[in-house]
Amino acid sequence: MNILVLILIAVLGLCVGSFCNVLIFRIPKGEEFVKTSSHCMHCGHQLKWYENIPLLSFAMQKGRCRACGAALSPQYPAVEAINGILWLLAGICFGGDYLKIALCCCLVSLCIVISLIDWRTYEIPNGLNLAIFVLGLVRLFTDLGNWQSYLIGMVCVSLLFLILWFATGGNGIGMGDVKLMGAAGLLLGWKSILLALIIGSVSGSIIHIVRMRRSGEGKKLAFGPYLSAGIIIAALFGDAIIGAYLGLFGL
Repeated sequence: MNILVLILIAVLGLCVGSFCNVLIFRIPKGEEFVKTSSHCMHCGHQLKWYENIPLLSFAMQKGRCRACGAALSPQYPAVEAINGILWLLAGICFGGDYLKIALCCCLVSLCIVISLIDWRTYEIPNGLNLAIFVLGLVRLFTDLGNWQSYLIGMVCVSLLFLILWFATGGNGIGMGDVKLMGAAGLLLGWKSILLALIIGSVSGSIIHIVRMRRSGEGKKLAFGPYLSAGIIIAALFGDAIIGAYLGLFGL
């Protein structure tokens, strides 16, 4: 792909990353996030355009609000940078397939928002899962020749999670996780969503055990961030990982 196009994708990713921060902070509070201008979370100062430039504004303001001097969360540049890098990777991985790039970029941003909201609240907003489901419908209707893979992907993990949800009375798995894997499965297909499950489950188990031992945290686990990481990895590199694994067996 043309280097200028990749740069454009990365810049758009930074800008969308800035909006992701808005969603992460406002959705849990039930605040409006479309019409209301960006503002300081401490004093309410409405940001000027030059105070809202991804990465640059945070650096130029030395991580502080121009109006009240309050320290700004390092989450702002971190989310912007991560989103921009992952969008760039999507452009590199999928070459000139702009539909696949667009779907993957949207999925990445939604998973980042889901991860941080679930990490803090132990809840995944329905609207975010619905947005991923819509992406899945787009993928399904633009690739009807493989419709079986997408529909199987929608139910193969989410059905397992739903059974666990009923069996544990909602204590073993959250309904938000059920919906997340159903929506992502429709978008990615059954092979990639199973890979996402494996990555999310293994990483979640290891990291949570380490955190429990180091900090003495309780057993409550926000599974969304780990599932989202698995979904992102599967979306970007799933075909290569699955191909390499099958290649070990000569398949």
